[in-house]
Amino acid sequence: MIANKELRKSFCFNRIFGPRATQESVYLDTQPLIRSVLDGYNVCIFAYGQTGSGKTYTMSGPDNLTEETWGVNYRALHDLFKITTDRKNLFQYEIVVQFLEIYNEHLRDLLTGDSGNKKLEIRNCSQKNGINVPDATMMPVNSTADVLQLMKLGQKNRSVGSTAMNERSSRSHSVLTVHVRGKDLKTGAVLHGSLHLVDLAGSERVDKSEATGERLKEAQYINKSLAALGDVIAALSVKSSHVPYRNSKLTQLLQDSLGGQAKALMFVHMSPDIESFSETLSTLKFAERVATVELGAARTNRESGEVRDLKDQVMALKEAMAKKDAEIEKLK
Repeated sequence: MIANKELRKSFCFNRIFGPRATQESVYLDTQPLIRSVLDGYNVCIFAYGQTGSGKTYTMSGPDNLTEETWGVNYRALHDLFKITTDRKNLFQYEIVVQFLEIYNEHLRDLLTGDSGNKKLEIRNCSQKNGINVPDATMMPVNSTADVLQLMKLGQKNRSVGSTAMNERSSRSHSVLTVHVRGKDLKTGAVLHGSLHLVDLAGSERVDKSEATGERLKEAQYINKSLAALGDVIAALSVKSSHVPYRNSKLTQLLQDSLGGQAKALMFVHMSPDIESFSETLSTLKFAERVATVELGAARTNRESGEVRDLKDQVMALKEAMAKKDAEIEKLK
């Protein structure tokens, strides 16, 4: 419930975590959703809220990271590795990760040092393998230690800056995507799952953040993309025939998760500070609208062993034809 002298309004959500909630308790509540990635589902988890409300803490953890303070990102990958080990006699899994940021409406690869010079494009959002940015770095990971190393690199490369609201404010949206390919060792069936872990840049009033120059430009881009996300949510909530995914890179990148047959969850972060009342109310209203969206039944991305064999045969025939064409060209 939120109240002041002029307003009293109650909000109802699936789960509420107080300021004393541990990182472990937050993760355990989302664990079943994350584990379904290994069964071929697409899953998306967002962190939304104003600057300084704790989004990055929930998703990644503090700067001085310990196992106890691991955020959702680390715990999710650690959990997935544990399950793949438990299932090693049933499934053969391959796990790769991408780590991107959307900064001033440009996609940047956080796993390379020269990402600013590399132009990344979002491809067809119905890619069967769930890879919508194929030119971004894809790093195979086999252990939690691999993930910790990549996350450290990604956070180092992420765009941050100081505002009046937060000394180290994320000035971009970050998207850690986990791609999973699993092969059933008995039937040969192949499944694909993907997990988007999204730390949105903070929503804030430009006047309150005291932003100027480059910071003002960043804030305007952030607010524009968050407004585009709001427009998409609004269109989905009323089942509009047109959903404006293409109005921002953020909504383009997450189109499959927002409007496809995926599982989605949003963490909504709020500050208890009375000075943040208007932002808190705005955040709650946004969350209330998100809660009305019905994504439909999630579906697994599974190919039977027979289909997989046929695709392999087609690929082999194409390679053979290409080889023959090359030989003919040499004879001319």
